[in-house]
Amino acid sequence: MSAAGVAAGVPPAALDPAPLLARGVTLMRELGLGEGDRVGVLLGNDSPTFGILAAACLEGVVAVPLPPDLAAGEVAEVLDDAEPTCVLTSPAWAAALSGRHERVEVVDAARFDALAGTDPSSPWPRTRPMAYTSGTTGRRKGVHVGVHDPVWGREVIEDEHVAFDRRHGDVHLVVSPLYHSGPFRFALVTALLGGRVAVLPRFDARAWSAAMRAVRPTSLFCVPTHLHRLLADSDDPREDLASLRLLAHAGAPCPVPLKERVLDAAPAGSVWEFYGSTEGQFTTCPPDVWQATPGTVGRARPGRHLTVRGADGGRLPAGQVGTVWAEVPDHARFAYWRDPARTAAAWDGDAFTVGDLGHLDPHGRLFLAGRPGDLVITGGVNVYPAEVERHLLGLPGVAEAAVFGLPDDDWGERLVAVVVPWPGADLDGEALRGALADRLSRAKAPKDVLVVDELPRTATGKILRAGTALADLWEHRT
Repeated sequence: MSAAGVAAGVPPAALDPAPLLARGVTLMRELGLGEGDRVGVLLGNDSPTFGILAAACLEGVVAVPLPPDLAAGEVAEVLDDAEPTCVLTSPAWAAALSGRHERVEVVDAARFDALAGTDPSSPWPRTRPMAYTSGTTGRRKGVHVGVHDPVWGREVIEDEHVAFDRRHGDVHLVVSPLYHSGPFRFALVTALLGGRVAVLPRFDARAWSAAMRAVRPTSLFCVPTHLHRLLADSDDPREDLASLRLLAHAGAPCPVPLKERVLDAAPAGSVWEFYGSTEGQFTTCPPDVWQATPGTVGRARPGRHLTVRGADGGRLPAGQVGTVWAEVPDHARFAYWRDPARTAAAWDGDAFTVGDLGHLDPHGRLFLAGRPGDLVITGGVNVYPAEVERHLLGLPGVAEAAVFGLPDDDWGERLVAVVVPWPGADLDGEALRGALADRLSRAKAPKDVLVVDELPRTATGKILRAGTALADLWEHRT
């Protein structure tokens, strides 16, 4: 199914993934790719791409998925680091890659569909794609898990299935980019457990609504931005979500009012939040856990143990903000590709961190506070933007919010906020600032609040905090 077809109102089909994987295996072998080889994958969001990525996992070939919206220089940076044997790409990208890599293979739908199927060498994954972190906190890093035997892969799939109370359903709808680890992981679990998979080529709220009603998926993964847009544009969210047993969301903080609306619209027990990263998974949060303490991202995922540590590495008591660490089983280990120093910094025995800050409550529920780079020191006071954003998102009419610091002669950093209103809401920045002044200390209340139509985001829906994206938005306010 092409993106044009979906845009025209034709929903994607839920397919038996076995033929897709079998064609992908044939392609791997025709290209001479074997265990431990790396293959760049710069393709669209469709069923053939899923088949190629999944087949690589089963064959022990390390796929390096690349976002199609990267600039040519960014693609070259990843390829230079990963050094794949070859790069699979679409006709649209072939010319741009010419001369940048010695072996570029064009794979369009016609070539893929014409392949005969070949049984994979393993029924379970032997590796996973070497996704590169988004680069929002510095240079992109390839997350590599190595190549293992099928027992490893079975443990990985079982881990994922158990984490969500075995709710991965018979039909999974992909609404996010497959080059990202989360969307691919959820689809792969359904595929290897005998379910069907449908792929939305690009996100559009109305196309998603139509696909939900036509495909009737029992599971999906999305980010809060998707949920916000669906609820804003759909004429009947309850009907859209009616078939789901698992609506898993992550990737960014979910505003409390948005989460409450999703819980009201989706079938009882289906809305699960989790906290994880390209590197690994930390928590799961069933609906009852979130409803007991709105704003939490849940408790430690099964088989894991969470701790929060201070700057000296010591464990902090409940309620104190520090760096979040997770002790994980052997099958969840990873390394940063060709970067032993960063790998060593991320691990301490069986525990790893990605640098996120947060605190645990007395019941082991985790609340995130952002990353060290998000910290704003204003007037000598440490302010975690996530805390201020939670209060902003609790105000009527506020759909999305970002809080950050700007250089200031008096305060060192001036705390400011940018908000997006719900459709139909009329927000006033000064009124919002005044409302926050009644809820937060003077240092934590933003000095200015700007109302905008949208926030800058990465392709996967995260607010683009790196570089000057938010500062530029503020600078060009009208």
